[in-house]
Amino acid sequence: MESAAPPFLNPIAAAGEASGSRLSTEALARRAKQRRQIQGMIGVSYVIDAGILLIYAYAGTVPLWLGPVFGLCGLTLTGLVILLSETGFNERFKDHYMVAPQSIANMLVLIAFTCIAPKVGVLFLCSLFTVFSFASLRSTPRTVAVIWTAMALALAGLFLLTDKPVAMPHGDHIERFATMLVFALTVGRCMFLGIFSSALKQSLYESGLKLKEAYRRIEELAELDELTGSFNRRCIMRMLDEEIARFSRSGSPCSVALIDLDHFKRVNDTHGHPTGDEVLRTFAITMFANIRSIDRFGRYGGEEFLLILPDMANDGAIRALDRLRAIVAGLDWSAFSPGMKVTLSAGVATLRTGETTDSILARTDSALYAAKAQGRNRIARA
Repeated sequence: MESAAPPFLNPIAAAGEASGSRLSTEALARRAKQRRQIQGMIGVSYVIDAGILLIYAYAGTVPLWLGPVFGLCGLTLTGLVILLSETGFNERFKDHYMVAPQSIANMLVLIAFTCIAPKVGVLFLCSLFTVFSFASLRSTPRTVAVIWTAMALALAGLFLLTDKPVAMPHGDHIERFATMLVFALTVGRCMFLGIFSSALKQSLYESGLKLKEAYRRIEELAELDELTGSFNRRCIMRMLDEEIARFSRSGSPCSVALIDLDHFKRVNDTHGHPTGDEVLRTFAITMFANIRSIDRFGRYGGEEFLLILPDMANDGAIRALDRLRAIVAGLDWSAFSPGMKVTLSAGVATLRTGETTDSILARTDSALYAAKAQGRNRIARA
């Protein structure tokens, strides 16, 4: 089985192998389709070379049977690989493309036919470039080392242990034409595989962007309150902790406001929960439109919201909250239901040295209670 060596930067290897994990039926089908595509291209490559051999046979360079036999051998090997793929045999291995075994098998076929027909050895040796081009679609350092070692040994055996006169036919115009096709079509196949590789890489790149966007959206949704779009309680509490830590380090002022919509239960009871939900959404939108970019606004629970005001001391925070109070009170809430009015009350506290999350919230809650006791629709400081 393939080692855990990291894959080269190539489109298929970059697709990500879920080693040791179960893949969905859709993922398995997609992998099998990719393998069929590659084997189909390998089969076409054998047919092309078989056709060139027929041209050499017409020129009298090789016997007529060589081309069909070579094509049959290649297509048989390709068919066997497809059969193994369709039965799921490949999925037993980390490298489900079985790059090294396939490449070595194809290489041995080419070397064997070079020995059988050395007069047209240039065709088979040029086809080695095609083999490596296919292998490069999905290779690891170990795979490359294995394939290159096998190729070096096979070529050493061909050139050093035999005296086969490997030739490049060019005796007449037909042979020259066939030899020209060898080089032209070999280069063409390698270029086509490069285009195929680039297309897969682009597809994977776009899929990666979509996946990143999906993760970003998931993270965003995990931090937002579904109804109002403001930060949820977990997120706003984390932000409060971060501001307290920042205050401890730098001493930069920070104020916190606990905001409550006045008589909100009455809104739900009188006008219905759907209208109440719209009121909460409108209130949140209004707040976002009228706070600074550095301010943090989140739903604390029910109709209570928490507003964090970095770099703002007590007096500035009181003025900011009173401005927000006036804006909310001045909205035309009757658009939701005739005669409806919505106001807010808030308690504001500025962080003190040694303050904790619990203590600042306790002070803002006490201030909020005082604002309600004084008649609501007002701001009270802790």
